[in-house]
Amino acid sequence: MSQDQYTIDDNDDSIRLQRAWDNAVRRLAQDIPAQWYERFLRPLRASELADGIATILAPGRFVMEWVRARYSKTLTGYLEDELGQEVMLQFHAAGREKPSSTVPSEAPVAASSRPAESRPERFHPIERFSFDTFVVGQSNRLAMAGAKAVASEPGAKYNPLFIYGQSGLGKTHLLHAIAQEIMSRNPSFALVYVTAQQFAEEFVGALQANRIEQFRRSQRSVGVWLVDDIQFVAGKDRTQEEVFHTFNYIHSLGKQIVLSSDRPPRDLLLMDERLRSRFEAGLVADIQMPDTETRCAILLSKAEHDGIPLTTDVAMYLAENVPGNIRILEGALTRLAVQASVDGTEICAELAAALVEQHFRAGALAKPGFERIVDVVGKHFNIPHDDICGLSRKAPIVHARHVAVYVTREITGDSWKHIGSLFGNRDHTSMMHGYQRISEMMQRDRDLRAAVKTLIRNLYPDR
Repeated sequence: MSQDQYTIDDNDDSIRLQRAWDNAVRRLAQDIPAQWYERFLRPLRASELADGIATILAPGRFVMEWVRARYSKTLTGYLEDELGQEVMLQFHAAGREKPSSTVPSEAPVAASSRPAESRPERFHPIERFSFDTFVVGQSNRLAMAGAKAVASEPGAKYNPLFIYGQSGLGKTHLLHAIAQEIMSRNPSFALVYVTAQQFAEEFVGALQANRIEQFRRSQRSVGVWLVDDIQFVAGKDRTQEEVFHTFNYIHSLGKQIVLSSDRPPRDLLLMDERLRSRFEAGLVADIQMPDTETRCAILLSKAEHDGIPLTTDVAMYLAENVPGNIRILEGALTRLAVQASVDGTEICAELAAALVEQHFRAGALAKPGFERIVDVVGKHFNIPHDDICGLSRKAPIVHARHVAVYVTREITGDSWKHIGSLFGNRDHTSMMHGYQRISEMMQRDRDLRAAVKTLIRNLYPDR
């Protein structure tokens, strides 16, 4: 992201706001389609910080309203993290909106209503998501090797490449790195990056606007097709069918397909079996939670990239004591740097310890344990803990047990084998069956869906 040059007229608050805003937007850009970032976030400019009010200028009213409606709360939270103080965002339309020279002026959700194009939209990978900035450890070595092989010779091997792992461990980073590596050699390479949610929205829009052929051309006229978070099309029958035919078309031409998900293909229980079998036809590589040494290396790499003076001792302390995924870990580093700046001190072990004690101690971000999950589910259904984990086949107990299996899987992400051991050493297939049964029932039963969501929400009382 290019930052405006500071001038002699900028005061300290203005410069601090501009830096914090750049970092806040950069963090949000990791979680949204690149086209949205280019069209709606990149043009925004931080103008003034006064009395806790941060003024943000947009190039026009349409962009201003679009961002305010969707991301005002998220951006406020990120900005408060960066500044180390409470702020209120105030958007202003700076002038008449002008269309970008590189990105179409329509909103992404209306992409399907654009005239037919022979080539897909230009994709701009996030610059810092490169292979050079991806820290390799035992937890992600296979995924990294597969990604580099695909970027080196798209379509030659590992096709498709399916990368899976929990949120915040680097899946999107690798997809952007693949795109960046390919486009560095050939800037005009036909490449599409799309999130599954974006694919579904644009597909529905194309159906409504009777422009399905244009949509198909935009997705299929490519040399590499990158689809992030493919699990979001599970349960969407029409969208799955379109993904299936798009996959077959691209793969039949020998073009490269790369997909990411929060779980392996075999665990996408609401996904069409035809798709799951195709996802497993190439290389399936997981990214696991990194070990402490890798977490430390990631922090040191980010600190070097952002110009934060961080010693190995402090990085190791954060790696050992801040729970959660890499995004949470990097957020802790950002918060530490802001706190040091506000206090006018250096980043040291004492400051890191105070940060951990205030924000991450006492399991503030820890997931609820198995016993807690079963107790909450049992209380909801008025069934004792021992019965849920016992051998009874009575219908109400079996139903509560299946709900407990579903909630356990959703919260912990543990393997079926491990979950089976928790429920009285049951076979992993019975755990998968219980999860799938509740998933299917939730699709039909609105009350059950609401109850399960409430159970999960109640297990995180501080959220």
